[in-house]
Amino acid sequence: MRHATEHADVPTAELVTALQGGPFHVALRAAIAARGLPLQRVQHHLSRHGVKVGVTSLSYWQQGARRPQRPESLRAVRALEEILRLPDESLIRLLAESGERAAAGHPAGRSYRSLSDASDVLDRLTAGLGWSLDGGLHALGHHECIRIGSRRELASLEAHHIVRAHRDGVDRFVAVHHGDPGCDPRRVTVHALENCRTGRLCWDQDTGVLVAELLFGTRLHSGDTFLFRYRVEDGTAGTSRDYLHRFGFPGGQYALQVRFDPAALPVRCHRFSQQSTAAPRNGRQELAVAGPHHSAHLVEPRTRPGIVGIGWDWE
Repeated sequence: MRHATEHADVPTAELVTALQGGPFHVALRAAIAARGLPLQRVQHHLSRHGVKVGVTSLSYWQQGARRPQRPESLRAVRALEEILRLPDESLIRLLAESGERAAAGHPAGRSYRSLSDASDVLDRLTAGLGWSLDGGLHALGHHECIRIGSRRELASLEAHHIVRAHRDGVDRFVAVHHGDPGCDPRRVTVHALENCRTGRLCWDQDTGVLVAELLFGTRLHSGDTFLFRYRVEDGTAGTSRDYLHRFGFPGGQYALQVRFDPAALPVRCHRFSQQSTAAPRNGRQELAVAGPHHSAHLVEPRTRPGIVGIGWDWE
């Protein structure tokens, strides 16, 4: 049985304006809202057109967090024009225009960068690795060093963890990497650097999420502490504009350092925090990009549930 709102065919003023001027994600969001369709229903209609797209991907598309690029995704966009009763080529045209802006050095940014936006993807990937909510580990210290390359891309990150087991038998950690828009997780590599080795890797192409199993080579007893390091080599996405980390539990110290290539230095850099992915960014504080390594950093003595990160402007 179809919902009555699915018969609506009168575009709202917001939708008319969005279809005329874009950008793509605003027009898509307005069209879905005008038709009164939840994303699950949109996904259902797409499947009836022979196109498989996840609810997470649809959410990313309408937020501007990701752009449809693969042939299957472009088929979905054309099907959406029919499902949402839009003029032919209206969404495709806006998508092409956003692509031209990206090619000119103005890529579509994402509204926020949080792994919880791909929670269903993460649940599926981590469940496949047998990973629980916190893995039986409490974080005592966590240091991340992000390297931004000469093309303004997120080139790599190195993470150093200090953890304490709160149950017996813990022998691994699952690291999550969420690349910038355009990231190809199939080309991202994970290197174990100290006190661990890489195990299974899983990824989701649409969201750019990769999860990596890091094996300790020993089973911890409750109360044992453990230190390990790993590096993620990316460099597959476009221009990077921020890096953030979400904490689901209280923990110890967190330090984030962003190092910029001398050929690609930002004009401004700042730290920020958020209570959740849906909340506005606050706690903005300007950071200097200084020293021979052209880096900026933040330190949280004790982390609380929420988000902290560093953002920067190129021009």
